[in-house]
Amino acid sequence: MRRRDVLSALLATGSALVLAGCDAAFSALASFIPRTGYRVVPDLAYGRDPRQKLDLYVPDGLRDPAPVLLFFYGGAWRTGDRANYLAFGQAFASQGIVTAVADYRLYPQVTYPAFVEDAAAALAFLRAHVARQGGDPGRLFVSGHSAGAYNAVMLAAEPSFLKRHGGDLSWIRGVIGIAGPYDARPGQQDRYAAIFPPAASRDAAPVARVTGRRPPMLLAWGTADRTVGRENVERMAAALRKAGSPVETKIYPGASHVGILLSLAEGFRDGTTLHRDMLRFIRSR
Repeated sequence: MRRRDVLSALLATGSALVLAGCDAAFSALASFIPRTGYRVVPDLAYGRDPRQKLDLYVPDGLRDPAPVLLFFYGGAWRTGDRANYLAFGQAFASQGIVTAVADYRLYPQVTYPAFVEDAAAALAFLRAHVARQGGDPGRLFVSGHSAGAYNAVMLAAEPSFLKRHGGDLSWIRGVIGIAGPYDARPGQQDRYAAIFPPAASRDAAPVARVTGRRPPMLLAWGTADRTVGRENVERMAAALRKAGSPVETKIYPGASHVGILLSLAEGFRDGTTLHRDMLRFIRSR
């Protein structure tokens, strides 16, 4: 089956695919993804819990310390598996970027803010250990899609998460959020009320945590997204600009909530310029 046929079949599953947080789509593409030009260092534990692990994609032939990209997948904080994101790892390791795809604890095992705490722990682990794999601990980038974009952006919006791991926002060279709910109040929605308890929900939006200058951000969204609204990008960008923080927004015509992430995979990059935009953002810092 051709890659386009695979994509068409997956997109036909509609909301079921969205709820799977792109896991099904990326898993199905795995057989089409090149396995050369990089190596995978699997199952690196950044904490004691079985879900506190990450896989590292290391480019072949690194001569100098390379930038490092840490990625968190989506799945409504309920589902997800790093093993399904070979396509993401390859997309950036093939371009000379050491790429980490991290699992994190999910509901019902945990509620907010445990998954953001995991994001901080994963970044702290990379800061301490990535140099031995050819990564530059001084050039750490954080990215995510959907719920994972929330994790990534919240990590940079609220300094206390990294401070609890001995770090600060200077550790983050840049953040790339893909279709994330940055201005949502999840606890006010029935589906997320249990994940974001009322006591925490009031201040659980990343946009509410921008009280000063934050790391540079690239915020991406597609006009066919029916899961996360455009206002999340616009309000987050406005809050960052008000605080004097560098921010760039990219709106991709016709890209859906799932399709925007799939456009990073080899063979599907004519859907958006997101892959090129992310590479430019990383290489310019």
